[in-house]
Order: sequence, then C-alpha cells, then structure tokens
Amino acid sequence: MKKVYFYATCLGTAAMQESVINGIKLLRREGVEVIFKKNQTCCAQPSFNSGYFNESKQIALYNVALFEKDYPIVVPSGSCAGMMSHDYVELFKDSVEYERVQHFSSRVIELSQYLDKVLNVQYEDKGEPITVTWHSNCHALRVQKSIESSKNLLKKLQNVTLINLEYEEECCGFGGTFSVKEPHISNAMVQNKIKDIQNTGAKYLISGDGGCLLNIDGTMRRMKLDIKGIHLYDFLFKRLEGAVL
Repeated sequence: MKKVYFYATCLGTAAMQESVINGIKLLRREGVEVIFKKNQTCCAQPSFNSGYFNESKQIALYNVALFEKDYPIVVPSGSCAGMMSHDYVELFKDSVEYERVQHFSSRVIELSQYLDKVLNVQYEDKGEPITVTWHSNCHALRVQKSIESSKNLLKKLQNVTLINLEYEEECCGFGGTFSVKEPHISNAMVQNKIKDIQNTGAKYLISGDGGCLLNIDGTMRRMKLDIKGIHLYDFLFKRLEGAVL
C-alpha cells in the first residue's frame, strides 16, 4: 500500500475544509494510506513573498522536521506545492541545510500530479452533462507546473466539457498579500478575469487554488452572477459520487 503525507495548507484548514477532506478521499479511494500531521503549519509563502527570508527559513525547517519519513508530501495547491518544492531550494541554496531541504523538496508533489502521473487514475463520471471553465493560478502554472495534470483529471470525466479561457494565463489579482496591499489594482484584475469567464458561457469555474477561488468566486457572488466557483477536488469527488454540485 502506498503511503503519503497530506499537507492541507493554511487556506485549506481555515476556509476550505471540505476541499481538504475531499482531496484525502480521492487518495483513499485509490487505496492510498494518508498520514495527516496535526501540527502542520504554513508553507512560508506569505513571508517569503514579502521578503522575510530568515523567518521563512525557520518555517521551512519546521516543515522539513515535521514530515520526517521518506513518503511523498501531497499538497492540494499549486501555490504551496511550488513554494515547498522549488522556492525552498532557492531559499537554502547557500546554506549548510541545502541538501536536507533539497531532499525534502523532491518529495513534494501537487495532488493532481500525484493522481494523474503517479496513480494514473481512471474515473467514471456519474454526473449529468455539464460545461465548465478553468482558472490556472500563477504558481501552479509557472512554478509547480501542475496545470496539465489538473486538466487531465477533468478530461477523464466523460460528461464534462471544458472550455478554456481566452486569457487563462492572466493573474486573477489575488497574489496573496498583493490583494491586501493593492486592493484597487487587484479588483481591476479580477474584474477582467470574470469578463473572460462570462464570455465562455460556462456556469461553473473550477480552480485548483483556494486563494484564487476565494477571490474570483467572492467577487462573482458580490456581482450576483449565475456562475459558481468550485475547487477542483470538490468537483472531482462530487462527479465520482454523483452528488449535486
């Protein structure tokens, strides 16, 4: 039996608990034993992006020590996975801890990549025919490079039609602390993203990143649009179970 650590992320534990649980269920339905460390914490991306490199190193080393056994560390977020698998290595490039951190980072994988490339899952779609569109978050696209696997999972659902956004690679304006520091610019960016979503005619927007999803879906709700944002792992699990979205 395969064993993995599951890293829930801050947003997952604070605001998207159902998505975390569904991500774990997707692994368990494939016969994977999931180890959840209750003392897990932030990946250090907010502090890293704000220039607090020494503080980020302390958080990184905490995570390295916490996930001590040589199992894959599965992360349901391209942003956090990218931080832990790539940015940690850059952060410690001149440190005596480099090799230790590099080995840790080599075990980090985004959940869709694990399901697609490691497990090669085969799905039976139990939902009604539906048209959806997809938002690629910046870190998943450019750092973790997990978008291909995320879309591959959607393509395994025979009743789902995926319409690509015209400006899929454009940021939604969330950017973690950016949306707090530059709210007006952030709002203009998410408005442009929503216009792109509306142009597809899809009634569901799917994303594998909780922060982007909170930003886009929250704005669409305030605009009272008839478009629902849903996390990738919620969408997948509900389709496999035949549950109502």
